Amino acid sequence: MDELTIKEAQKRVDDWIKKYGVRYFNELTNMTILAEEVGEVARIIARKYGEQSFKEKDKEVDLADEMADVLWVLICLANQTGVDLNEALLKNLEKKTNRDSTRHKQNTKLSND
Repeated sequence: MDELTIKEAQKRVDDWIKKYGVRYFNELTNMTILAEEVGEVARIIARKYGEQSFKEKDKEVDLADEMADVLWVLICLANQTGVDLNEALLKNLEKKTNRDSTRHKQNTKLSND
């Protein structure tokens, strides 16, 4: 199976759009599609790990595939708005580390005791 860096994933999605998708949907359309896809992930999580039960027609859903749909649309939005997700994630990790390096360890709600 292929391994992808974030940068490679952004390029592969862009290449696919250019070859098969004609063009990107506009940003507003993709934002709406992203919300739909996140809702599909939420639906599966609510049924698999929450208290709701699956409808008979929904029992064959694939959480990994739905998460990949979310990632796909997020990559589309990043590509069309000029966001380098690799750079953005590295900056975000640094921000979280600087801000939260001790906060969660000090949160008594998270302790295993």
